[in-house]
Order: sequence, then C-alpha cells, then structure tokens
Amino acid sequence: RTYYARVWIPDPEEVWKSAELLKDYKPGDKVLQLRLEEGKDLEYCLDPKTKELPPLRNPDILVGENDLTALSYLHEPAVLHNLKVRFIDSKLIYTYCGIVLVAINPYEQLPIYGEDIINAYSGQNMGDMDPHIFAVAEEAYKQMARDERNQSIIVSGESGAGKTVSAKYAMRYFATVSGSASEANVEEKVLASNPIMESIGNAKTTRNDNSSRFGKYIEIGFDKRYRIIGANMRTYLLEKSRVVFQAEEERNYHIFYQLCASATLPEFKTLRLGNANYFHYTKQGGSPVIDGVDDAKEMVNTRQACTLLGISDSYQMGIFRILAGILHLGNVEFASRDSDSCVIPPKHEPLTIFCDLMGVEYEEMAHWLCHRKLATATETYIKPISKLHAINARDALAKHIYANLFNWIVDHVNKALHATVKQHSFIGVLDIYGFETFEINSFEQFCINYANEKLQQQFNMHVFKLEQEEYMKEQIPWTLIDFYDNQPCINLIEAKMGILDLLDEECKMPKGSDDSWAQKLYNTHLNKCALFEKPRMSNKAFIIKHFADKVEYQCEGFLEKNKDTVYEEQIKVLKSSKFKLLPELFQDEEKAISPTSATVSGRVPLSRTAVKPAKARPGQASKEHKKTVGHQFRNSLHLLMETLNATTPHYVRCIKPNDFKFPFTFDEKRAVQQLRACGVLETIRISAAGFPSRWTYQEFFSRYRVLMKQRDVLGDRKQTCKNVLEKLILDKDKYQFGKTKIFFRAGQVAYLEKIRADKLRAACIRIQKTIRGWLMRKKYVRMRKAAITIQRYVRGYQARCYANFLRRTQAAITIQKFQRMYVVRKRYQCMRAATIALQALLRGYMARNKYQMMLREHKSIIIQKHLRGWLARVCYHRTLKAIVYLQCCYRRMMAKRELKKLKIEARSVERYKKLHIGLENKIMQLQRKIDEQNKEYKSLMEKLSNLEITYSTETEKLRSDVERLRMSEEEAKNATNRVLSLQEEIAKLRKELHQTQSEKKTIEEWADKYKHETEQASMHTDALQIMEKKLVEETKQLELDLNDERLRYQNLLNEFSRLEERYDDLKDEMNLMVVKSSNISVFLSFPSLFPIFTHCSASSWCGRGILLDFLLFFLKQEPSEKKAPLDMSLFLKLQKRVTELEQEKQSLQDELDRKEEQALRAKAKYESLKRQELESENKKLKNELNELQKALTETRSPEVTAPGAPAYRVLLDQLTSVSEELEVRKEEVLILRSQLVSQKEAIQPKVNKLVDQQLKLYTPSENWGCDFLSVFTQLLLNFRLLESQLQSQKKSHENELESLRGEIQSLKEENNRQQQLLAQNLQLPPEARIEASLQHEITRLTNENLDLMEQLEKQDKTVRKLKKQLKVFAKKIGELEVGQMENISPGQIIDEPIRPVNIPRKEKDFQGMLEYKKEDEQKLVKNLILGKQLSHSVNLIPGLPAYILFMCVRHADYLNDDQKVRSLLTSTINGIKKVLKKRGDDFETVSFWLSNTCRFLHCLKQYSGEEGFMKHNTPRQNEHCLTNFDLAEYRQVLSDLAIQIYQQLVRVLENILQPMIVSGMLEHETIQGVSGVKPTGLRKRTSSIADEGTYTLDSIIRQLNSFHSVMCQHGMDPELIKQVVKQMFYIIGAVTLNNLLLRKDMCSWSKGMQIRYNVSQLEEWLRDKNLMNSGAKETLEPLIQAAQLLQVKKKTDEDAEAICSMCNALTTAQIVKVLNLYTPVNEFEERVLVSFIRTIQMRLRDRKDSPQLLMDAKHIFPVTFPFNPSSLALETIQIPASLGLGFISRV
Repeated sequence: RTYYARVWIPDPEEVWKSAELLKDYKPGDKVLQLRLEEGKDLEYCLDPKTKELPPLRNPDILVGENDLTALSYLHEPAVLHNLKVRFIDSKLIYTYCGIVLVAINPYEQLPIYGEDIINAYSGQNMGDMDPHIFAVAEEAYKQMARDERNQSIIVSGESGAGKTVSAKYAMRYFATVSGSASEANVEEKVLASNPIMESIGNAKTTRNDNSSRFGKYIEIGFDKRYRIIGANMRTYLLEKSRVVFQAEEERNYHIFYQLCASATLPEFKTLRLGNANYFHYTKQGGSPVIDGVDDAKEMVNTRQACTLLGISDSYQMGIFRILAGILHLGNVEFASRDSDSCVIPPKHEPLTIFCDLMGVEYEEMAHWLCHRKLATATETYIKPISKLHAINARDALAKHIYANLFNWIVDHVNKALHATVKQHSFIGVLDIYGFETFEINSFEQFCINYANEKLQQQFNMHVFKLEQEEYMKEQIPWTLIDFYDNQPCINLIEAKMGILDLLDEECKMPKGSDDSWAQKLYNTHLNKCALFEKPRMSNKAFIIKHFADKVEYQCEGFLEKNKDTVYEEQIKVLKSSKFKLLPELFQDEEKAISPTSATVSGRVPLSRTAVKPAKARPGQASKEHKKTVGHQFRNSLHLLMETLNATTPHYVRCIKPNDFKFPFTFDEKRAVQQLRACGVLETIRISAAGFPSRWTYQEFFSRYRVLMKQRDVLGDRKQTCKNVLEKLILDKDKYQFGKTKIFFRAGQVAYLEKIRADKLRAACIRIQKTIRGWLMRKKYVRMRKAAITIQRYVRGYQARCYANFLRRTQAAITIQKFQRMYVVRKRYQCMRAATIALQALLRGYMARNKYQMMLREHKSIIIQKHLRGWLARVCYHRTLKAIVYLQCCYRRMMAKRELKKLKIEARSVERYKKLHIGLENKIMQLQRKIDEQNKEYKSLMEKLSNLEITYSTETEKLRSDVERLRMSEEEAKNATNRVLSLQEEIAKLRKELHQTQSEKKTIEEWADKYKHETEQASMHTDALQIMEKKLVEETKQLELDLNDERLRYQNLLNEFSRLEERYDDLKDEMNLMVVKSSNISVFLSFPSLFPIFTHCSASSWCGRGILLDFLLFFLKQEPSEKKAPLDMSLFLKLQKRVTELEQEKQSLQDELDRKEEQALRAKAKYESLKRQELESENKKLKNELNELQKALTETRSPEVTAPGAPAYRVLLDQLTSVSEELEVRKEEVLILRSQLVSQKEAIQPKVNKLVDQQLKLYTPSENWGCDFLSVFTQLLLNFRLLESQLQSQKKSHENELESLRGEIQSLKEENNRQQQLLAQNLQLPPEARIEASLQHEITRLTNENLDLMEQLEKQDKTVRKLKKQLKVFAKKIGELEVGQMENISPGQIIDEPIRPVNIPRKEKDFQGMLEYKKEDEQKLVKNLILGKQLSHSVNLIPGLPAYILFMCVRHADYLNDDQKVRSLLTSTINGIKKVLKKRGDDFETVSFWLSNTCRFLHCLKQYSGEEGFMKHNTPRQNEHCLTNFDLAEYRQVLSDLAIQIYQQLVRVLENILQPMIVSGMLEHETIQGVSGVKPTGLRKRTSSIADEGTYTLDSIIRQLNSFHSVMCQHGMDPELIKQVVKQMFYIIGAVTLNNLLLRKDMCSWSKGMQIRYNVSQLEEWLRDKNLMNSGAKETLEPLIQAAQLLQVKKKTDEDAEAICSMCNALTTAQIVKVLNLYTPVNEFEERVLVSFIRTIQMRLRDRKDSPQLLMDAKHIFPVTFPFNPSSLALETIQIPASLGLGFISRV
C-alpha cells in the first residue's frame, strides 16, 4: 500500500515541496493524487518517458540527523530538508555528509567557539560529538599524530560563505590543543596577517562586501611533540584586473580606499592623495563606501598588523608610496596625434606625482608610456603606439606593480611566520574560491572553475577510495560504483590542443586576437567534445559543461589577461628608481627560473610552492619570464594537487544561505546551487549507489529487538541479526553482512522503521485498549454506586416534601377564612369613613368661597385709590424734566463761548514765559535731590541685603541650635520619662509580684497566663526565625565571598607551583647542558640584547621564563647551523616585554617599600609596647625583691639576716646574677634589633651591587658560559629571596587587614543585634517590653561576665607563664645555692637553719619526642618520605610519618635549636614536593601525602600553645606543647603545600574518571531496553550499548569506592574527604552535561530517564557512605535539571512557565541548547516547536546568568582544612622497624 506515503515534488519557488499520496499507486498510472502540506490537493503528472516516481520522504524520526548519510532515502530533497531543519529549527550550522563537513554561514556570532568547546572536542572521536569545525580539526590533528602523515583541510565555498572564518577557527584549535604555550604567538601572527591580506587581497563584490580575490594555502608546521612551530602561506591567482577595472557596485582592493580615507594624516601629505572619487582606479564601480565599515579605522588595523609582523615604518611608508603611485598612474591621460601614435600632455600632473613617488625621471617614463621597443635579429626599433595601446600598457604596468607588491608582502609575512626549528609534520588549510558563474564570465572565472574541477576530481577519487576501503575491510562483495568523472572536462581545458593550449598558441601569434582564438576553439572542439558548446547568438563566447553547471565564457580579454604583457622598457625605468623598495619588488623576477621552481622563500610569480628548485640552464630565464598566466596557473595548480594528494584530506564545504546576509534565513534555491557545485550531492549519490546505511550488530539488535521473538534471540548477536533480517527483508540484495556491520541499501532502514513503528503502535493500541476498558469499568462501578445513593436521598426528599404540602394546604384554608372576614370588615369601615369626610369637605368649601368674594371687593377699592394718585405724580415729573433740559442747553451754549476766549489767551508767548519763570532751577534742584536719594537708597538696600543675609544665616544657626536643643531636650525628656516610667513600672511589677506570690491563683488565671505566654513565645519564635533567616543569608553571602577569595588565592598558588616546577625543570636542563663555543659566538653577536637581561624584573616569574627560554634557544643550537639573522619581531617583543617587566618591578618595589614602612611602624609600636611591658615587669620584680629583702631583714633574727650571714649572701648573689642577666639580655636585644635594621637597609644596595658584579663577568672567555649560568642561578636565588620577603610582608599586612575587618564585622553585628532587639522591644506591649528589657540586661551582663572570664583566663595564662620563668630562676638559684653549700662544712649545715630547696625529679616516662643527629636529617627524609612507598602499606598508623616528623620538631624545639627546626621543616616540605613530582600521577601516593601533610599541620596547631587549639587536649598533651618557637609561618607554608597537593589529587582523579564518565553516565544503557539507538551515518559512532572494554555506571561506582577506601585508609580528615567527593561529583556532572549539550543523539526522553537513574545510583552511593551533607548532590543539580528538561512536557505556555521555574541551575543558553537538540528516538515522541523555544527565550530574557554554554569542568572548589585534633598520645607511638629509622631514639 502506498496510501498516505509522503513524497517530494519539484517546486519553482521552494525547489522541493512535501506532499502526501491520497490514492494507492498502481503500475501504469500516469497521474498521482497528492495533497500538499498546506492542505491543497493537486494532480502530479509523471514523466511519460522516464516514468520516474517522485522521491520518497524519510520518516520524521530520521529528520535532523547529524550525518546526511544516516538518512534512509538519500537524494537531493532529503539533504536539503535535513539541512534546513537543522539550520532554521535547531540553529545548528554544521552537518556531516559522509567525510564532508557542511558549514552554513549563520551571519551571526554564535557562542560555540570558546576554549571550553575546544576542550570538549579535544581527544574525542569524530562522530561521537555533534558536527563542528573543531571535530574536523581534531580528526586531522589526531591522524597526523597517529599515522605520521601530513594532513590537509580543504575549505571551499562561494564568496561570503564563511571560508576564511572556518579556516581561522581551525587554526585557533590547533594552537590551543597543541599545548605550545610559548609558541602560541605563531597563531596570533597568522591571525594578525589577516588584516594585511584582506586589505591587499579582498574587495567588495556584488555578492560579498569582503570577498577574497585570491586563494591561499596555509601550512601549519609541528615538531616531533606535535606543537606548533611555524607557518607558511601560499597564494593563488590574484585577480589583478580588479586594480584597473571594477564592475558596477563593486570596489577596488580595500587598501586603496583606506589610503584615501587616511589622506589627511600628516605622514600621508607627501602622497598627495584625495577622495576616492578623484582617482580613475577607484571610482569606476560607483560604490566607494561600504556600509558599516570605516576605512580610516581599518587602515589603523592594517598598520598595526604590519608592525606586529616586523614590517618597519619606513617599509610601510614605501608600500603606501607605491600604492599611491598606482592611483596617480591611473589618472595619466593620453592625447592622440594620429591613429598610430599618442602623447602625454606636457607637465602632466598625475604623471609628475607618479614619477616623484617612484623616484624615476619624468621624461623617460612619459616617453616609454607612449612608445615601445621592437627587437629583430639585426636591429632595434622604437615604435610609437596608439592611444588605446598606451592605455592598455599603463593598466598592465599598474597591475604588474601591484602583483609584485602583493608577492613581496606575502614573502615578508612568511618570514615572520617562519619556523626556527625543523618541521616534523604539517597540517595545511586551503582557503580557496568555490565554483563561480556570473552574467559575464571572463578569464578569472575560467581559472577558478578549472581549479574547482581539479579539486572535485580529487574529492571524488578520495570518496570512492574510502568507500572501497570500507567494503574491503568489512569483506563485502565489491561492485563497481558508477560516479561522475570530470576527467574529460579537465582534458578539454588542459590537454594538448585544449583550451589553455590553444590560448597560449594564440598569444604567440603576432596578430592573434580573441576572435581568431574563438574560431580555433569552434573548429577544434565544437561537435567533437560533448562538454563544449557554442552560444546561439554569439561568435565571441563558448560554453563548458562543468561538474556543477554550464558556464558561458566571453572571449573578450582572454588573450590580454593571459599574456599579462608589460613592456620591458617601463620595468627598466622602475628598476632604475632611487626609491630603494621599488627595485626590490622586481628582484624576484630576476631570480625566478621557472614557474615550477621556487626561490629561497618559495615564490613563483603567481603562487607559493614548497617544491625544491630545479637547476637553471643558461639563457633560460628570459624565456621562462614570458610564460603565460594560464601556463603558470596550471603549473601551480598541479603542484597544489601533488601536495594535497600527498596528504590526508578533510573537506569543509561552506554554504551561503541567502544573498542578503540575514541571520538564520534559508534560501532553498541558493542552497541547492551550492550543494550541487561543492560536491555534497555527489557524495550522497556515491553513497546511495552502494550501501549507505551501516549498523553494527549490537546497534541493530538493540534497535530492532522489539521485532524479535524470544526464541529468535540467540547468544550470538550476529547470527540473531541474520535470522531476523532474512525474515523481515526477503530480497537479499537489499542488505549485506560484514564482519562488524550490516550494510543496507537506500530505503531499507525506513522500511524497518515502519515495521518497528507498526509493531510498537499495535502494542500501544493493545495497552491503551486494556487501560481504557479498566478505566471505564472503574468509572461505571463508581457511577452506579453514586446513582443508587442519589436515588435514596431523592426519594426521601420527595416524601418529606409531600407531607409538608399536606400540612401547608390545611393551614392555608384556615388562613383564608380569617383573612376574607378581615377584608370585608376593612372595606365597610373604609366606605363609612369616606362618606363622612366628603360631607365635611363640601361644607367647608362653600363657606370659603363666600369669604373670598367679600375680601376681593374690599381690596379692589384700595387698588383704584392708589392708581389714580400714581397717574397724577407721573404727569408732574414729566413737566419738571422738560424745564430742566431747556436750562441745561442754554448754560452749555454760554460755557462754550467762554472756553473759546480762554483758548485764544492761552496761545500767547508772554503767558508761557510768565508761567515758566523759575521752573528750570527747580527741576535741576529736584534732579539733584533725586540722584542723592537714589544713592542713599542703593546704599541702604545693600546694607539691608547684608543685614538680611546675616540675619538669615544667624537665624538658620539659631534655628538649627534651637532644633538641636529642642531635640536633645525632647530626647532627654523622653529618656527621663522613660526611665521614670520604667522605674514606676518596675516598682509596680515588684509589688504585683509580691502580691501574686502571696495570693493563690485560680485555674482560669493560670489558663490566661499560659495562653499569654504561648502568644509571646510564638512572637519570639517568629522574630527568631526572621533573625535566623537573615543570619543564614548573611552567612551564605560571607561563605561565597570567602570561597571566591580562597579560589583566587588557590589559583594563584597553583600558578606559582606550576611556574616553580617549570623553573626547576629548566634549571635541571641548564645543569645538564654543555656550552659550546659556537653557541657563545652566536649569543655574543647580539650585544643589543644585554640591556634586556639587565632590566628583567626581580620578582616576575614570567620574566625569568622568558630569559631562560632565550638562553636555552641559543645554547641548544647545533654547531653546524649558520648564524641566523636577528628576528626583528622577537627583538621588538622582548623590548616590549622588558618595558612591562620594568613597570611591574617598579610597582612591586613601591608596594614592597610601602609594606616595609607599615611593618616597621607596626614593629616599632609593638617593640615600644613590649618594652613598656618589660619595664613594668622589671619594676614589679624589683619591688618584689625589695619587699623580700625587707621581709628578711624584718622577720629573721639578726644573725640570719646579717650582712655576713650565708642566707643573706646567697640572696644578694642571686639578685646580682639575675640583674646582670637582665642587662645582658637587654643589650643582646638592642644589638639584634640594630643588626636587623641595618641588614634591611643594606639589602637593596647589595643586590644592585651583586647584579653589577655579575654583569661585569659578561666578557668572552673560555668558561664564559659556565660562569654566566652560575651567576644567573645566583641572581635567581637572590630574586627568590626578595620575593619571599615581599610575600611575608604581604601576608602580615593581609592578616592585619583580616583582623581589622573581623573587628568591624563584629561591631556591625553587635550594632545590628542591638537595633533588632530595640525594634522588637518597641513592638511589644509595656509588660512584655519590661520583661524583654530585663532579659536583655541579664544577657548583656552575662556576656560581659564571659568576656571578663576570658580576660581572667588570659591573665591566668600570663601568670602561669611568669611562674614558669620564676621556676627557671628558682632552678638557677638552687644551683647557685648548691654551689655555695659545697663550700660550707657539715657542722655549719647542721647548725645554720637554711630554707629547703625543691630539686626536680627526672621523669622516667617518654616525653613524646624523637632525637636524631643533624647529619642524619637527610637520611630521615629519604627513609620516611622518599624511600619506600608508604602509601601502599596498610598496617601503619594513619598519619604516622606526620607524627614522627612532629616529634622530631618537638625535640629540636626542646633544644632551642632554631637552625635544626628550620632545616628539618624545609627538608620535609622539599621532600614531599619531590616525591609528588616523581609519583604525582599515583592516586594513593598523592592521597597519602595529603593526609599526612594535613595531620602534620594539625599537630603544629594542636601543640602550638595557642588557646584556640588547646580546648580538646588532655593535660598530658598540653604539656607537650612547643615552648620556644612560634611556627605560624611554617603552618602557612604547609597549608599552601596542602592546597597544592589537593589540587594535584583533583587532577589525578579527574584523569582517572574522565574516560569513564561519558561512557558510564550517557552511553551505557543502565536500564536495558528503554532506549534504542537511532540509525547512524558513515562516521564512526560510539555505541550506546556496553561492549567489552567500555565503561559502565558500575565502573564509576567501583572507582568511587576505591577512592573513598584509599582516603579512609590513609586517615584523611572526614571534612576533607567530603570536599574531595564534592569535587569528584562536580567533575562527573560537568563532563556529563557538557557532552549532553554537544551531542544531539543523546538529547531524548529515554536518555533523560537513563541519566536520572544513574544520578539516583550516585545519590545512593552518597547515602551509603554517609556523605549526603558534603554538598556533592548539589553539584549534580544542573545535570538533574537537564534530564528533567528532556522528560517534561514541552508544548503549552504552562509547560514553559514550569520549565523556567524548574531549571534554575541551568543557564538560558543551556536550556535553549537542550531544547534545540531534543531528538525523538521513536515516532511517538514529538519534536519541540520553534515557537515554544522562542517562548522560553522571552520568559528568560531578564535572567542574568552567564552566556557561557558549557560548564567549566576544570573548576576546582576552594579547599579548607578545618582543625581536627588528634586524641593519640605522642608518647605511646611506636616506630616500626620496617621504616628503617633505627638512628632516631625516643626521648
């Protein structure tokens, strides 16, 4: 049945569209009934000739595979769809296609190229991880080391597809994994050459703004240890024509526009440049600016790169002069004199500038630009040329100069990258142009496509070879696979009478032209070669059928470009230039013998090769100089193919997804064009022709076990698979059985998947049927039971309702009777009352009407009276108003007459004069007064403003004082009131307390009081909980800060130890070297480098490393080597490093001075305090002695205390001796102090003097090398001494800072606590507030009491110390007394009463000390540390070496021998370092010495005599404390050593666990049958089923058990074991998660279940070992959440919200990556939609987390060593004879 089968049909827009069959296909059908994905139905007509069916679509389970060859149906639509799904949906830009890596340019920066990704891919098999450029680079690196064969990575693709970026990442990978830290600058130089090569070799085209217009092959050289030592670059086919011509919307090479953009710089003024639109060579394309590119900034980058690669400023300016000259040359114009001659205008400015820049004569250059020389056998003619030929000659000269300049720059880049050590192997990276076809294709496209034909042939042969090897290895019958062979196309181009041959022949013809060459092509190849065609509408073009497409080439310009004609006379003029760089450009032409031979630097005119030069024949140079471009390119291409064929190739095909550079946008048409052109589809076709699907037997069994019955499963997996396949696939030609794999034809895996899916679907239906039936039965029973219950209750309810109805009916009848009676009575009463009311109203109405009539008559009479009076008054007023108006008119007339007279008088002059007499004087006086008043006003205003300002300031001050006083008064009042109220309340409470004690309380009062107390307790509990939460948060924050500081310190310590080991190794090498005289002479040939050595920083380890490397470089040279020239870049680098070291030295010196000043101040203060304390003690002792003397004189008899008495004499002698001893001690202290100060002051001058003395020894002599090495070693020792002093000063300063910070923190905590208590008290009621204040007061007093007790204990300790000193004095007094008694006779002894003296009795028990001789120290260290491997001894006491060493230290302390203590501790530390360096990869050894180092450190703390470490000691252990020396500094050194050992232990267990983690945690199926592997491609994959030799989860747990038992056996501290376990689990979680994030095949639902099960097993192990509180489980949280993310539902917004809240330990990048990689293993699972991933990203956009994708698997948590005292008594320890320590004795 083909019903519902899915197929691909061609589409003009999307290339291929998916459709579904609506009707079964029957043979002979001409039309298919299809339905597209968008729901549209259509009829698809089959081709009547071929009758080919449309290609089938792969099952969804296979879509998105890492390897295209894993697809069951291998064809173009399947490949295109798989790439599109990976690129658009999963954001994966890399995909395998057999041996090819397909890289799609995302046009976006992706976080997949960091060093963590490099580390993840390093050491992995290709195919174990997701496709990546790093995987290809790792495969090449691994094959180079394994097969001892050179490798090549061929990166090809269209312009803008990302070839250069891919090549750059491959080189970065090599530099990182090769471990060549000192040589990493090679990769930096190669990358630094990019700006130079891009500026001179890249240009803007219509398809790419930064298109490489040349090909390059970079060889990265490696030594025998496979470390990078150098590089070499070859270039191919520079597009010279672009220098003189650019198409529309294109640009010339970037360097020209960079020069024009920088024309305003002072140093470029002499170049006389201007805007790019001014020059003919830069304005033809009409697009001089690229959006988003600043040419001036790019110029700065280019110049910096030139400086880095050793091109000096003078050479740079020379290059810019030549480039500017080319631009000016393009502006040279010609004027025609006639048809055959031309002339340059006189004093032509562009030519003048060109000649000035090039340093040539104007007349000579002008002459040869318009003329040429013709040489015959007998004579030489000078012939003028036409204007067109002159322009062509000018352009050819410009191209020739630029090409030679390009080659010269490439030469200098190669010199900078040249390796100084012999190259053992190399990896080549070929970044070359892909297949090109434009509207107009010329000679450049012809050469490019010719090169791609050669590369495609090599690619096809390699793929075919690999297929054949695979079949033969698996012993599969080999059948010839028909694949496309493009040898005919190559023959058409390069064979005899081929296109290139005919082109060269036409170039030799005197009157050869493009038209005649085209005719020759038509005559030779048309209708004779199937690959050659002639266009219909043109006679000047031809078509070649390339492997990718048909291309039409225009013949115009082929001959000119192939000849590349440059007149020799013009070249001779340039060679005679005074400008020294210009002749250098043409020296290579003179040295070049042939295109196939190379110069010293390996250069040919067009390409760089590495072939040895052939011997030259006389007179050959002139002929070979005229080789055509096509011939040269063909030869260089042959050499490239020879190089590639001699290496193992690796292919990277870069795809450009769209032409608009939109990120993650896929244009199917463009992608298909490139897939056809780059050979990916050819690989698919070759694979599909054979057996593309390949499964191992174990993978097949695991995947299709569901199709087998139990009886089919045999012990032999191979036979089982054979039996099943014979039943499932009847056609035996569809599969083949190999030795280790099963090979399937195309489509068979899809068939098997369909059978498997059908079987699983049937099983699912059966399970669903059973479960649904059970659920429905349960639902029916539940519903029936509920229905019966409902019926019972409903019937009861209905019966009760009927009874109520009957009662209500009877009651209603009674109510109706009484209600009706009431209604009738009410109606009668209403009618009666209404009748009476109507009668009363009618009678009242009639009486009121009569009264109103009488009232109206009376009022009308009154109105008439008043109206008549008003009319009479109105008439009188009107008459009066008329009379008044007449009077007013007359008076107005008279007033006007008077006014006219007055106006006439006012116009006369005399009147004005009379009026204005004296007015002027008055005005002046008034003006003066006004001015004076204004001045007074201003002064008064100023005074007023000043007064206001002073008043305001005083007012503000007074106000602030008043406010302050008021606040203080209020506070005082409040405090007083509070105190009074508190006192009153206290008094009341006391009274109430007495009353309550005297009275009995009832049960209710007790209950109330209990309830009240409960509420208070709950309030206190809440407050305490809040305080505890805050305390926990602050504690966590402090712990994080502390861990950060510890981590920083331990990383620095790790770096220091690494540098120290490097220094030791280099020192050993130097001691073993024999200095040779030739090397001395070479070294002496660099006198300019001596200042570098003299300025090396004394405290910089990096400086020492550089100096040692430099010395080793010269001392290791073979005597046969010649003197190498001075590497300028190395010299500049060393000078730069010297300046940095000088600055670092200065800063360190300043810091040292500052620390010394602080230390001196602190020491002076401490000494003054100590001196005061000693003086006070001295005074006290003197007082005591005086009192004792006085007591003796007073209490004893005169005979005894007389001056001559023996007792008096003895006491006086004792006093005298004690005082003398005190004076002697004081003098010794003063002397030692002065010596220390003088030594410190003299340390720097001595060092400087020592350096000067050593430098004087740098004179050549016989033993100069040995003297230099010894002097240098001494210098390093002096430097180390200075550094140790600086470190000690720094540590003391840090300790002081820590103590001050601790005090500040304690004060802050106390302040916060007081504030919290105050806030809590204010919230309480008054009674509870008083009680809380009393409790607080009691607590405060208790704390003060404890502090006083601590002070008392300290004072007791001081008293005990003084008592010990007094005992010593008493002992000395006793010895003196015994000496005096020897001189006294026995009679005197009996007669004279003398005080008895206590003589100490010798202790016979052991004191817990071990005695050894000084000369036996090395023997002790050798036998105890360096000798037998004690770590493998199981019958020793844990920590025995530590106890033995401490007992030896105790004895040296007892002897007060500081030299012995220092020597023993130093030897011990060095011995431990030595044994760890020797056996540092043995876990037991490292664990043993970590345990013993910690125990030694704990012993030094436990017996230090410090109070904090003596709390858990027994009295006997306290007696064993050290008495003479404070070893706190050595404790710090031992702590640092323990940190180093811990880090080494972590590295050892990481190396052991690393190979197990991925296999055990991810690949091994712990739960069998849950997941089945998916089909794999040609790449070798790690099977997910555990075979022999693979690791499982049990292997990891067994290893963990081994680690734990070893650490417990060695007696390691439990807290330290927890930290080690936490680190182990972090490594397991980080490595597992990192691999999960880089492996698409591992991101599935079933794999999530496997991971969670594995994690649960690890948690169970933690429970068994009682390590759940170690923090190890928390380190697995990211892995647990990733596994949960694989299993949760991923569809709705609620699911997105749940994921965001669940995955708080994963970063946003990790969550999105897991969702993108999620791959269903079965078709029942659903893929994650792109919209859902976008929803997750939107919800997580505000989360601030690291953008890093992978976890840092190398991260080491900061380690701490909590104090762990030992209960073992030192005196009970026995030393086994097996240790060989018979020379030490117990004391």
